[in-house]
Amino acid sequence: MQVTFTHHQSAHCENGVASNLLKNSGLNISEPMVFGIGSGLLFVYLPFLKVNHAPAISYRTLPGQIFNKVANRLNLKIKRQKFSSVASANKALEENLKNNIPTGLQVGVYHLSYFPDEYRFHFNAHNLVVYGKTETDYLISDPVMETVTTLTHDELDKVRFAKGAFAPRGQMYYPIQVPGNVDFKNAIIKGIKDTCRTMLAPMPIVGVRGIKFVSRRIRRWPAKHGVRKANHYLAQMVRMQEEIGTGGGGFRFIYAAFLQEASVILNNEELKTLSKEMTQIGDSWRDFAVEASRIYKNRSAKEDAYNAIADELLDIANREEIFFKKLKKAIS
Repeated sequence: MQVTFTHHQSAHCENGVASNLLKNSGLNISEPMVFGIGSGLLFVYLPFLKVNHAPAISYRTLPGQIFNKVANRLNLKIKRQKFSSVASANKALEENLKNNIPTGLQVGVYHLSYFPDEYRFHFNAHNLVVYGKTETDYLISDPVMETVTTLTHDELDKVRFAKGAFAPRGQMYYPIQVPGNVDFKNAIIKGIKDTCRTMLAPMPIVGVRGIKFVSRRIRRWPAKHGVRKANHYLAQMVRMQEEIGTGGGGFRFIYAAFLQEASVILNNEELKTLSKEMTQIGDSWRDFAVEASRIYKNRSAKEDAYNAIADELLDIANREEIFFKKLKKAIS
């Protein structure tokens, strides 16, 4: 069994799956447009929740939220299902493939055999598309990969029913209604307003205030926890930013591309200017990650390295605060 489906590589899995599934259903929507309309950009610091023995930091909304918001704002319908058994999950997937429906899945990363070992860790919010099946394998379109790939039947069962936080429970999803005409203008404005509201939220651990909060914490980590633990915390922060779900700099570049597209659709030159500014902020997130990696690999030549990296992060927070205030004004 193989359904009609075209693979397009993307920077982030959920955006890519959503874009690819919608293109397959006749709606030509780019990955950045999915990300922007779906208000995927976020920052939240959860010191009371530990991931890999370090405080949890997320640079994105909860798994599934991006596609759900895109569907809501463009008046699409998507169907989501979770399952209590492997047998029922496989039966539903096979029915879809028989009906020529490529299907999005939420899966765990650890048992994805086509991932390099260094990228295989316990993270259960990855997304891919199944578009066919042979006697031994499922045909896989993973949007972060350059080309299509495969997983054995057992491997797919394992990743669909991975254990732990955000356990996917066999979750599958796919569009069931895509209108011929959609209102991109209204959806773009709603998406931007939502992102501005979140990034400028008056909560100490969310948005730009959350970034400032982490900056203050970083200064205290070596004295409070010792250098070894502080280095581990910093390494985990960079991993969440640059590897697990694209994160800091990568998300800013995607958002900048969204604003570029939105400027044309809304005929708004200010969004084009802000797109360039967001690209520069993305560069600063990447610089932060490089400098932080030098610290936890003990290669930093700076004397007061932790305070220096905290200063970099504080500067990013201040620039993002100004940026999102200007963005909010640009579409009001």
